[in-house]
Amino acid sequence: MQGATADGPGWLLRVCPEAREAGGTFRYSIPPKREYVAPGKGKNPERSQSEAGRRARRELRQYCAANRLNRMGTLTYRGEGCHDQVQVRSDIATMFRALRAAKGGKAFPYLWVPEWHKTHGLHVHFAVAQYIPERMLRTAWGHGFVSMRLIGDLPVGSGAVEEARKAAFYLSKYVAKTFAEAGPKRIAGRHRYDLAQGFKPEFVQVHGRSVEHVLGQASEMFGGAWPARTWTSAEVPEWAGPPAISAQWSG
Repeated sequence: MQGATADGPGWLLRVCPEAREAGGTFRYSIPPKREYVAPGKGKNPERSQSEAGRRARRELRQYCAANRLNRMGTLTYRGEGCHDQVQVRSDIATMFRALRAAKGGKAFPYLWVPEWHKTHGLHVHFAVAQYIPERMLRTAWGHGFVSMRLIGDLPVGSGAVEEARKAAFYLSKYVAKTFAEAGPKRIAGRHRYDLAQGFKPEFVQVHGRSVEHVLGQASEMFGGAWPARTWTSAEVPEWAGPPAISAQWSG
């Protein structure tokens, strides 16, 4: 690898072939000393929140893209709604079990995000990769109103990966609210979104002395095509961490 090794200094890129994207940082020969800091006790809590939000959005996007979750739905409670976070999670779990049974018993990937409404409690937004008849969804939900749609408003020729990234973009807005807005306190230990187990994408690590080197290696995994979109931390004047890059390939 021409001077670059997994243990030496250089760029370390984590490639997610299923999601057709990659991200990484430059690793110095002597890694910075890191100490455990309890949640909420950091020197810069705003930056910590921002970083946590960024990681959550990235993981959500990778899961959606890898599993081609390009259909979105919304679930709403009838009447006065539901304000109980534990109850909502139980209801969602019951609904997806019912859908799984109704569709033949085979597990399928999904991801859902709660959203607090000012007066009506919790709504739920979710993404799946397959068509679900609205009648089937309504029966499985059983608590009120449902809606489903295939992601659109994309350039002609956009594939399922781009559609799934768009779905992730919409869902990420609701996740971002949990970091930015004051409101009912999230139960400690509960994730800001939830997903079907067994469908997390896998990653491959590549190493190199330059951005071009690692992106070139990653591009070989996608037939040699160069990324459709790239980003580097050099574009952010106030960037405080080690140099970073990310890239997405069309698909």
